[in-house]
Amino acid sequence: MRRFSILLIAAAALTLSAPTPSAAEATANAKIIKVLPTFLDMKGRHALSPSLYERDAYQALLRKDKKLISGMRFDVQWKASSAVSEKLVLRLELRVSNAHEAKPIILEQEVSRKKRGSRWSRLIMDGEKFHETGAVLAWRATLLDAGTPAAQRTSFLW
Repeated sequence: MRRFSILLIAAAALTLSAPTPSAAEATANAKIIKVLPTFLDMKGRHALSPSLYERDAYQALLRKDKKLISGMRFDVQWKASSAVSEKLVLRLELRVSNAHEAKPIILEQEVSRKKRGSRWSRLIMDGEKFHETGAVLAWRATLLDAGTPAAQRTSFLW
C-alpha cells in the first residue's frame, strides 16, 4: 500500500510539472490530412455513382481518354484546433508540365474551421486554365493562418 501511494504522488508531481504548449506548438495543431486529386468530365463529375470502386474505374477511363476531361478537382481534408483563427486560407500550388516559368500555379480558397473534427474543402481548376497547363506533376497544399503556414502536405515529387 505504501509503494502504491508513493507511485501515485510521483505520477502527480510529474503531471503538474509538464510544460504548457507554446504558441508555435499550438499552431502545430492544424493538419492537412489528405489531398485527393481527381479528373472531372465534361459535366463536372468525378464519378458516376457514390461507390469508391466506380469512382476509381471512372478515373481510369478519364485518364485513358483525355478528350473527356474538362478539369481537375482537389479535395483536401484538414483540421485545425481552436488555437488557430476562425478564418483560414487553403492554398494549393501545382507544378505542371507546360509551365513556361518555374513558378507553380496557385489555387486559393478562404475556409473556416469547425469547432471539432476535420473538414473537406474543394479546389477546382477547369476550363482554359486547365487545358493550358498540361499534366499536374506535383502539388503542395498549405493551410495559412493570417498569412503564416499552419499546416502543409506535399505530393511525393514536390
